[in-house]
Amino acid sequence: MTRYFKPIYLSLALLSLLSCSSKMEVDLIITDAKIYTVDSSFSIYQAMAIKDAKILGIGSTEQILREYTSSKIESKEGKIIYPGFIDAHAHLYNLGMQMQQVNLTGATSFDEVVSRIEEFQKKNQKKYIIGRGWDQNLWDGKNFPTKDTLDVLFPNTPIALSRIDGHAMLCNAKALELAKIDEQTQTKGGAILKDENGYLTGVLIDNPMQMVFNSFPEVSINEISKALRDAEQVCLSYGLTSLSDAGLSKKVIESIDSLQKADILKMRIYAMVSNNEEDLDYYLSKPPYKTNKLNVRSVKVYADGALGSRGAALKEEYSDHEGHFGSMVIGHDEFLQLANRIAKTEFQMNTHAIGDSANVSVLKTYQNILSGKKDKRWRVEHAQILDETDFQYFNKNILPSVQPTHATSDMYWAEDRIGSKRIQHAYAYKQLLNQVGILPLGTDFPVEQVNPMLTFYAAVSRQDTDGFPAGGFQKQNALSRKEALKGMTIWAAYANFEDHEKGSLEKGKWADFIVLDEDLLHIHIQKVPNLVVKETYIDGKLVFLH
Repeated sequence: MTRYFKPIYLSLALLSLLSCSSKMEVDLIITDAKIYTVDSSFSIYQAMAIKDAKILGIGSTEQILREYTSSKIESKEGKIIYPGFIDAHAHLYNLGMQMQQVNLTGATSFDEVVSRIEEFQKKNQKKYIIGRGWDQNLWDGKNFPTKDTLDVLFPNTPIALSRIDGHAMLCNAKALELAKIDEQTQTKGGAILKDENGYLTGVLIDNPMQMVFNSFPEVSINEISKALRDAEQVCLSYGLTSLSDAGLSKKVIESIDSLQKADILKMRIYAMVSNNEEDLDYYLSKPPYKTNKLNVRSVKVYADGALGSRGAALKEEYSDHEGHFGSMVIGHDEFLQLANRIAKTEFQMNTHAIGDSANVSVLKTYQNILSGKKDKRWRVEHAQILDETDFQYFNKNILPSVQPTHATSDMYWAEDRIGSKRIQHAYAYKQLLNQVGILPLGTDFPVEQVNPMLTFYAAVSRQDTDGFPAGGFQKQNALSRKEALKGMTIWAAYANFEDHEKGSLEKGKWADFIVLDEDLLHIHIQKVPNLVVKETYIDGKLVFLH
């Protein structure tokens, strides 16, 4: 009897061995999850196999375990997996630098601003005090501050404090002196504010700020490295695996590249080159630069300022400032010349435009230059206030790139600025989506908070985190949950020419994903801002664990 069964036992063992050997060995297998792929069919699967940083297979747990084997198999026990979030417009480097400076975000009075500066200086003893984050719209009276108090408290220490939007700055007398700004200084594309007697208030709007930036102490490579590393840790904790950094110098771009190649920085970064002649000459003279982690193929340009500081260029005067229209920060001829120069290269042009006058100027220039050119994907960053007749210019070759938390941050005072008529076509995200078919979403951090959950929440609810206003701010322009998720993943990747390699969880794409306990697409919308990312993976490797 034993002799009779021995061949059968041997055959079964051989079959088992052959079965194991026919499976492909991979680096990691994820099982028992709910995986939102965000592919074209919005497919949902349970498992995926990862090898060499990319997704090799995705399907049911049974299918993946049948086809693949690994020494590392992780059951997610029903947890939710999404593609890693992509921020379509952010400032990673600026966030990191701000973490080394005076943080004025949320200050509810100028007295609080002064108090924070004094506390910061006691601890740090800086030779030049730099800060960011004040917003006069949070203060009684909502008036711009003046430098008087800073002049008294810090007569010999230069102080430069950028507004939350980065389009206005308060400087004390010492900082103005170093920047060589006085009552006779002339400027184009912005303003140097003066009081009723013609004296400097210390507030600069847009272009004159560059004179102050030029007088800052030079930032060291070590400071740049620390800023990038610190900022990345914040981003990873919120599930960001990729972002577009909207305006970087060659020095910072090269630091990013070096840190990524040393495997110190993990995130994928789409770098927009700052619009300065030296950097443009360097990058536009050669093809775009791309590695697995860094893509340098776009130029960031500013058309106007911001609404909060009344620098946004409007067709009609500000509703709360008679005779004031804001201003373009670049001349038409200069903008046209730059656009033509970029169009002759493989680089993308990404232009900041807030006001309706700035937007139509950019859009018409884009349309004329891109006529007959395919798949350039030039972007209008913010596309915030639009004339009803100007939506027609947007298409998949001229993309709007928007930030939903701008709508919910500005809604308390935006109508005061532009009136009840223009507000109807401001922050009009659904209208833009209907026009184009895709809508990349970002935050513009550190102007807004880093957390992508707040982007999702603002896009869908059009409310602040207290649930105000009850019906949502211009709720007709809210996005669906699927649309918001696409905006933070595949559509953001499309805006960077990277939708073939990231933005969805599909075979052949980078294994960048996040793990949550709760389902972003189904929990009560008011719970979304408090959702916590449990795990963040880049290249199939765990880079953040809550």
